[in-house]
Amino acid sequence: MKHKQISLVSASTAIAAGMPQERRAGRPDREARAFLRWFNLASRRPPKAYSMAQLRLLWKLMALALGRRVPVTSVIERVIDGPAGPIEMRVYSPRPGAKPAPAFLWCHGGGFVVGGLDSADSICRNIASEAGCIVIAVRYRLAPEHDLNAGREDFLAALEWVADEGEALGIDTTRLAVGGDSAGGNIAAAVAQEMVRRGRQALRLQVLAYPATDLVQAFPSATENARGYMVTAETLAHVQSLVGVPANATDPWLSPARSTDLRGLAPAVVISAGFDPIRDDGLHYAGRLRAAGVPVDLLHYAGQFHGFLNFDAVMGAGRDALQRIGAALAHAFGDAEPVNRTIEIADEASDTAHCSALDSSVEVASTTLTAWVGAERWLAALLRLLSPAAAGATRMLLKPALAPATLARNEAVTRLGRLAARQTYPTAGT
Repeated sequence: MKHKQISLVSASTAIAAGMPQERRAGRPDREARAFLRWFNLASRRPPKAYSMAQLRLLWKLMALALGRRVPVTSVIERVIDGPAGPIEMRVYSPRPGAKPAPAFLWCHGGGFVVGGLDSADSICRNIASEAGCIVIAVRYRLAPEHDLNAGREDFLAALEWVADEGEALGIDTTRLAVGGDSAGGNIAAAVAQEMVRRGRQALRLQVLAYPATDLVQAFPSATENARGYMVTAETLAHVQSLVGVPANATDPWLSPARSTDLRGLAPAVVISAGFDPIRDDGLHYAGRLRAAGVPVDLLHYAGQFHGFLNFDAVMGAGRDALQRIGAALAHAFGDAEPVNRTIEIADEASDTAHCSALDSSVEVASTTLTAWVGAERWLAALLRLLSPAAAGATRMLLKPALAPATLARNEAVTRLGRLAARQTYPTAGT
């Protein structure tokens, strides 16, 4: 597949109208700090010390344990024919209805090497509930067993199947959108471009959460956030060693930011995080989309790290971002005018900022709460994988006894995880 590409560009071109005023906060948000303390303590082994099977299981368990299981009306599995064999999809319906509903296809992250339907479960449940649309998670072929073309071929095939056959699932095939996080954001962006090249129906929206849109260019954030923020330089190097650098890595099919013409693409929601090594990649692509006349709703979390959407059980920013994605999809599916703005979201200003004793106590409380919630959810996730029936019975038996403690914990989490949002583009007079 041959596509036109742009020449190597300086990362400084990402500095354009509407870029965040604060790319990286002075320190991670409070809940992010608490999460990273425990994560860094538990992940001292280098990524290369794990087998591929172990890496995939660990990511699956993390996502299942630390993502909420928001209830939806139905979840069904569907298998369709793909370019190289069956493609598995998981279909989330938020509520019963006689009318066909719009659909949003989600492409999971994981560096092209890990992830699947289970790791995307919380994200898809949240978005289905918030947007009131059908959400379809797609399992695609992973590296290193397959090259980087395979995953996007599968996601494109799934999208085209939904566009052609989706009525069988109660889908309004005139209202479709795509999205993905990290590597999934790369694939979703490439497939959104390919739909335009093929002259297919226009997508209503593309949702790109901390996407890797250029597999060649080095950006400053890769050095700035090289260590300590979950995805590290060591992690990225290990992923690259597994995936390899294809000879055609500059082809827009693999690096969508390299396309010479981004005009006519679907409006975008782009989510970025200040402590993310690929932060500037996503911001660069958002800037290029805007320069091409594509409206971009840029949601920048200056105090967050790569992957925070998966951990909405312990991260208020994850819940906030998923709610905003759902609202953006409802807006797009409702035939409203697309928005072109930048919103910056971070910890609400704290009264303890100038009191070290109070600040320390809040840090301890936040870290303790994260450990409490995390341990409880890890145990529940493990039990659910080993025996779903036993997990359900245990939850029913313990729920009355744990209700007061759970209520107190949830109230504390809410108080400690308050966020403030401000629109920084466009501003009055621009």
